[in-house]
Amino acid sequence: MNGGELTGIKAAWYRSAWMPRVAPFAIFMAFIGVQELLEFFAGCGTIPTCDSLPMDLYPVKALAAGAALLFYASSYSELRLGDLSKVPHSIVSICTGLFVFVLWINLDFHFGAEPKAFDPTLLKSGLAVWATIGFRLLGSALIVPVMEELFWRSFLIRYLVNKDFAAVPAGLFTWPSFLICSVLFGLEHHLILAGIVAGAAYNLLFYHTKSVTQCILSHAITNLALGVYVVCAGQWGFW
Repeated sequence: MNGGELTGIKAAWYRSAWMPRVAPFAIFMAFIGVQELLEFFAGCGTIPTCDSLPMDLYPVKALAAGAALLFYASSYSELRLGDLSKVPHSIVSICTGLFVFVLWINLDFHFGAEPKAFDPTLLKSGLAVWATIGFRLLGSALIVPVMEELFWRSFLIRYLVNKDFAAVPAGLFTWPSFLICSVLFGLEHHLILAGIVAGAAYNLLFYHTKSVTQCILSHAITNLALGVYVVCAGQWGFW
């Protein structure tokens, strides 16, 4: 393979429709993998234990995913603010987001060992506590919904219908794509059952509105409501 062919492959890979929708999510998940690896080594005594690790890494992974979203911003033709002007759809999206929030805090059992909670009260400085809470709220309500909905609803649910996912109409329903995407969404979260229900709800919203933007609104409402609940009730385990 000569240099020209290699350059052409790299250019095609860069321009591929899936990359802008997968890369921010992959970056975010990679940081979660790094965190779990560090916690594993700390548990083995290989490296010192750091209780504040989830708080220390969150701003980095949120900013990294946000930077990737900004880098690829011109590629997201499916993000249309005009979709929010459809009031009936927006009302359904907000109600779905609140419905998922209520389910999330009531389907709070998980499988396996309980994950390490994101507990900013472990930090000694009051300023650090509130800065950490603020960053987590902003990240979970603004960056995560965009990143996840571009991956799950714009890319994967359509990719499971046809590898040429960009040719699949938004909101096209098939049972395999609905079920697989719902289950995988649940497996991404430590509250697996709640995650599966949430994934199914966002999928149904996508089928109804045919809008990734509406799914982002709904997801943002869920995450914001959950964040406010966590802070007010001190239920850090949900973070």
